[in-house]
Amino acid sequence: MSGGMDKPKLRRLIDLPGMADLETKALMKPAYAAEEHRADYPEIDACSTALFGLTADQAEATARPADWDDVDRLPLSDQVDAFEAEGWDVRDARRRPMRMLGQFNQQLWLAIRGVAGSLPFQAEDDAPASWESSLAKEAARFRKR
Repeated sequence: MSGGMDKPKLRRLIDLPGMADLETKALMKPAYAAEEHRADYPEIDACSTALFGLTADQAEATARPADWDDVDRLPLSDQVDAFEAEGWDVRDARRRPMRMLGQFNQQLWLAIRGVAGSLPFQAEDDAPASWESSLAKEAARFRKR
C-alpha cells in the first residue's frame, strides 16, 4: 500500500452486475429479500453464481475453517462496518444496508476470506493520479478560452 492518507475506494456490492436490479425488485416486492423465499426467485441464485461462483444455499452448506469468527451470522446491520473494513460498501443509495444483503452476505464473506467461491473481477484503476489532475487542469484551461 502507498503511504498516502487516502482510504482505498470501497467496492460497492450494488454496482455488481444484476445487484441493482435485484435491489429494486426487493424494494417493490419485499419477499425477494426474505431468505425463506429465495427458491421462489431463481434469478437470485443465478446472480449469486455469476458473481461469486456459488449460491446462498451452497454458501450455507460450506464448512467454515476452525478459526471462523461467525461474522456472517451477525445481524446484517452489524456486518456493514465489518464489510467496509474488508473494502466493501454494502449500502444502498440512501446509505442503509442493502435489502438484498441477506441473500448475498455469506457468499461475499466466503469469497473475501478465500474459503469458497470467488470475488467478481475488477479492473485495476491504473491511471496515475497525476494524469487525472493534469487532465482536470487542461479542461479548466480549455473552458476559460
